[in-house]
Amino acid sequence: MTSEPGNVSFRSDVTVELVRASAGDADVIFAARVSTAGEQTLADVDADPQRSAGLINYLMRDRHGSPFEHNSMTFFVRAPIFVWREHMRHRIASYNEESGRYRELEPVFYVPARERALVQVGKAGAYEFLPGTDEQHELVDQAMRASCAQAYDAYREMLAAGIAREVARMVLPVSIYSSAYVTLNARSLMNFLSLRRRVEGSHFPSYPQREIELVAERYEEEWARLMPLTHEAFVRNGRVAP
Repeated sequence: MTSEPGNVSFRSDVTVELVRASAGDADVIFAARVSTAGEQTLADVDADPQRSAGLINYLMRDRHGSPFEHNSMTFFVRAPIFVWREHMRHRIASYNEESGRYRELEPVFYVPARERALVQVGKAGAYEFLPGTDEQHELVDQAMRASCAQAYDAYREMLAAGIAREVARMVLPVSIYSSAYVTLNARSLMNFLSLRRRVEGSHFPSYPQREIELVAERYEEEWARLMPLTHEAFVRNGRVAP
């Protein structure tokens, strides 16, 4: 993170913290077995998932999705508002975001890092991004820093004049950071990952914006640790959400 005059700060990352989870491969197994064993599956709540890796793979391969819903993960995420606009298109998650109506927003803004590709090549749905020139990176960096600092000065000026926070915030750009709790289950997460990560071997190629892909990468790291067999089956079957 770098600071500018007037305490405006700039950063080029996102933060994702797993704050609560009730999620394991065994959750998939006992939920799936109820279809054939009924109430006897109560004895399988603590089942050994290693013995049932084949069942998990079968469910993933044949897209029997509901057994993957009986778990929960809650993340605390801090990212620019333009990332949240894309994230909240996924309506299969629960969100609680900080409010610019009830608190003064912190002067923290996103600016692309030097390694962030800038130039789009190709048509929508089948394009790639290439590195920009030094001049292009310098333009992006300077323009964003100047406009964000100016916008935040205007925001503070309005607050000082007694303007309501919900009005003053209208001047702020979508590169300002916001934070939220995100709660979802493994099936919802697989849907998110299938669209928000570009990974070799995916049955359906995706072209996510890099900044939301940073969030997706951190989600996948935590989920793979919690549910390794389910994650392995997801990857083996082309990263298609069941």
